Amino acid sequence: MRTPLFSGILYLALGIVFTFFAVMRVNMTGFGFMVYLLIILATLDFGAGFRLIFLHFRLKNNKRN
Repeated sequence: MRTPLFSGILYLALGIVFTFFAVMRVNMTGFGFMVYLLIILATLDFGAGFRLIFLHFRLKNNKRN
């Protein structure tokens, strides 16, 4: 079973990859549907990643107390 920290880091990495692809796509062809789709995917991945990382630290803090 994956920990929230590992999953959060994985989601952040996917967000970085999608952001990179969006920037490359804008440089090649300009803004289009695919760029907006990549931006939406990156935003969702960053949000899920940060939420899971904060969950990990919250669970770790609750275990300590």
